[in-house]
Amino acid sequence: MNHQPLIVEPGTAISLKDYDPDYTGEFKDKVEAQAKLQTDVGRLGNYQNVLYAQSTYALLLIFQAMDAAGKDSTIKHVMSGVNPQGCQVFSFKAPSAEELDHDYLWRSFKALPERGRIGIFNRSYYEEVLAVRVHPELLAKQQLPHVPEGNRIWQQRFEEINNFEKYLDNNGVVVLKFFLNVSKDEQKKRFLERINIPEKNWKFSLSDLEVRKYWDDYMNAYEEMLSHTSTDYAPWHVIPADHKWFTRLAVADIVCTKLKELNLQYPQMNSEHLQELSRVKVILESE
Repeated sequence: MNHQPLIVEPGTAISLKDYDPDYTGEFKDKVEAQAKLQTDVGRLGNYQNVLYAQSTYALLLIFQAMDAAGKDSTIKHVMSGVNPQGCQVFSFKAPSAEELDHDYLWRSFKALPERGRIGIFNRSYYEEVLAVRVHPELLAKQQLPHVPEGNRIWQQRFEEINNFEKYLDNNGVVVLKFFLNVSKDEQKKRFLERINIPEKNWKFSLSDLEVRKYWDDYMNAYEEMLSHTSTDYAPWHVIPADHKWFTRLAVADIVCTKLKELNLQYPQMNSEHLQELSRVKVILESE
């Protein structure tokens, strides 16, 4: 699968109008894509086993999107073949009083995956240049000693986030970032499904509708974020999200491709350990 159309080229200013939420690549429908997804789910499970055994790298998957873009279902389907013991998911909500008493990256530091594990951020520190930017009253609650004027606060945070991710990359934490790009029409359709289907009523909140009123502001904030924080070491992938089956397929393929590039290997046993295993084998077989 060609990932290039989905990657935000580092150092370029982008417009989300150039990224089609309805795009499905070479796949025509869900049936055609299902076999590929299942293959990648199996591959991911195998890669995770080696990642865990080698215990050198950690993998951090970051998902950002508007409501109803399919973050939860993508995580559920893509990670369905992964051993839960080697995976952890954090959903970052509005910061608590304790979290507001710290810098905005503090709670993310606490949630980073250990070596050998896969960590998933369902929303993340990027909310600090998205929701906080669209709703300035949130910034006022952060008790900052000094707030740069105009857009300089966001430029400062872009730089801080890039430095943070470079630090992670230098220390073996591989960062993969996904913006699930759902159209406004498709979001409306999914909201109506949540209202019309009783089993989905619990998914809908009036706050979702309130956020929708700021759609254009959020798109502008996303464009700025994607343009300034897509780097060689942690690029952004803009994943078309109007077809959930393609969203899941694309994310799974990108994750598997990255893990393959790491050339993961099971730990090599030294001669002393191998001799010990041979002795234990003799003991067990003689029982």
